Amino acid sequence: MSSIGSYTAIAEVGASLLKLLREQLSPDPIARPDLIGLASPADKGDLSLSLYLVGVRESGDARRNAMQAQGGQLRYPPLALDLTYLVTAHSAAEPLARTLDEHLMLGKAMQTLYDNAVLRAPYLEGSLAMSGEELRITAENMDTDQLVRLWQFGDLPYKLSLVYRVGPILLESTRVKPGPRVVERRITLRDIGEGEPR
Repeated sequence: MSSIGSYTAIAEVGASLLKLLREQLSPDPIARPDLIGLASPADKGDLSLSLYLVGVRESGDARRNAMQAQGGQLRYPPLALDLTYLVTAHSAAEPLARTLDEHLMLGKAMQTLYDNAVLRAPYLEGSLAMSGEELRITAENMDTDQLVRLWQFGDLPYKLSLVYRVGPILLESTRVKPGPRVVERRITLRDIGEGEPR
């Protein structure tokens, strides 16, 4: 199933992922939940783990074509999207311990996202939570060349990162048109036999 929401759904996916990772990765291996955040690796500040939305694409698999009846109107079908996130660890440790720290953080992030490959309540935020549906989290298999091409942060040297596809999410359309007029009504009558209540 897909999560359907308002235009806020893209932001709510990020908030949902943050909620999951902050709960599962803190205090070990990341000391505080606020050290996990939404930021590009180039603008990470003091973050130990950054999630960065690097792509939004229409999801052909979840596309819906049927109009939805709503109170005498027909609403256009929602827009189905998949979101792609880059997950990068940033250790503040001394150089000799830095790589090990980053590998520990990435390992725990991978374990958490694998164990929650279908994300449901209580982690869904906003309109996604109200829909009562779910998000799918899938690791993207990319070779090193693809990852390096994805890493477009100026002179910042490439760091080992994870790439995940999250979705599909369905953004509700605001376009409506009048529903069909009632042109025929059918009434069925039946005889009530003796002894039956009237």
